[in-house]
Amino acid sequence: MPAAGLRGGRGGRRGGSRTPLRRAGRERQGASRQPRHGLARVLSKRGICSRSQAAALIVAGRVSVNGTLVRDPEWPTDAQADRLAIDGAAVAAAAPAVYVALNKPRGLVTSAADEQGRPTVYTVFDGADLPWIGPVGRLDRASEGLLLFTNDTAWAAAVTAPSSHLDKTYHVQVDRVPDGALLAALTDGTDVDGERLAVKAATLLRSGRRNAWLEIVLDEGRNRQIRRLLAAFEVGVLRLVRIAIGPVQLGELPKGGWRHLSDAEVAALRPGR
Repeated sequence: MPAAGLRGGRGGRRGGSRTPLRRAGRERQGASRQPRHGLARVLSKRGICSRSQAAALIVAGRVSVNGTLVRDPEWPTDAQADRLAIDGAAVAAAAPAVYVALNKPRGLVTSAADEQGRPTVYTVFDGADLPWIGPVGRLDRASEGLLLFTNDTAWAAAVTAPSSHLDKTYHVQVDRVPDGALLAALTDGTDVDGERLAVKAATLLRSGRRNAWLEIVLDEGRNRQIRRLLAAFEVGVLRLVRIAIGPVQLGELPKGGWRHLSDAEVAALRPGR
């Protein structure tokens, strides 16, 4: 919430609740022909941090626009012309778009920071010459495999949108050898905690005496969907590895390794592909 000093009380004259700073922002917005966006969004677009992190910096009084301290994350900002600074240090213009594929190791949290102090996926980027990038979707701590990152928030939103119906392919080791009836039940789905869960496809890859590997394809994203669905059929997950998102493959990327996506891969995940 903006500091009290930026919000006036209700005055006797009409419009007394508007501060000079807010009035100036509205006047500048009307006078400029350039489109304006919320300050937090502009900071995230410049590859400084996520939008929520930017909002926290702004509310904390650490961000200025054209030399004026602003505490409103939605402050109308010209992404091209306005001079932005954090703690007095100028914020550079928007970084080029970056698209990265990571082979996430098991045990890392998909977060910029963890309240419990557990290592996060960002540890693999230590020392890399990259702008701020955020995860495109998530893998839980116990899961591993393909995880995408970018500073292109519009692209990320399109990739993760339910309407995209992008296939996500997983190799899952389970603690029993499933029969055809179980594989069919996974595609038929079942209600779990009041939510209908199902997979697009489930096939047996290989099996041993006591466990097996399945290939499971999802075309929607629900929290811990595969683990919860298998648990409903009393099947335990030993390992869960995402090997593909749409046409983008994990391939031979080593654990903890990352690479830039090719232009063709980026284009293949765009809306209207």
